[in-house]
Amino acid sequence: MPTTLGPAVVNASTSGPLRPRPIVSRTRGSGHGGITRLMSPSDLGQQLKPFVFLDLFDGDSSFAGAMPVHPHSGIGTVTLLVEGNVNFDDPHSNTAGTIGYGGVEWMRAGNGVWHGQEMTPGTSSRMRGYQLWVAFPAGIENGPVDSQYIEAEHMPTVGPARLILGSYEGITSPVRSPAGINYLLVTLKPGELWTYTPPPWAS
Repeated sequence: MPTTLGPAVVNASTSGPLRPRPIVSRTRGSGHGGITRLMSPSDLGQQLKPFVFLDLFDGDSSFAGAMPVHPHSGIGTVTLLVEGNVNFDDPHSNTAGTIGYGGVEWMRAGNGVWHGQEMTPGTSSRMRGYQLWVAFPAGIENGPVDSQYIEAEHMPTVGPARLILGSYEGITSPVRSPAGINYLLVTLKPGELWTYTPPPWAS
């Protein structure tokens, strides 16, 4: 089935009845091994700045730790697990633990960082999740390197929404992301509806 980008039944207005919204775009993405790139600057990336890439990763537990060490600079990534778990040991932040459903890895590359071996297989046979790449404003694009691994129980929730980045309904994510970005993981039961009210700065 195609992956849908854009809400189909989320009312972003602050008044009026809940009504279906048109789907912005459908894509199967472009696959490379266990990674499917759903968005890039050559397609929706130009419309959805500061978001640059959106990757779906899906594979067995060996997928964790299989990524070779590689460099990043001037960009941020937020990695979100929606199935399975992985262990992490991050020398930059001097932390270790396990990330499962709703757990987050945040990495701000700043002037440059090498990474790729911080995660190792957990206890699950499969892992699935998303990696969102974020462009930064000039003032912090070349700032210091920053990384966080936050286990799911430390990520705040508001109703069915887990707050990954930003602030929502008076709650703020522990992720040290730039202001002006909201990223929510919303889990709905069959038939359940949810209304997203954008914060004042997004109006």
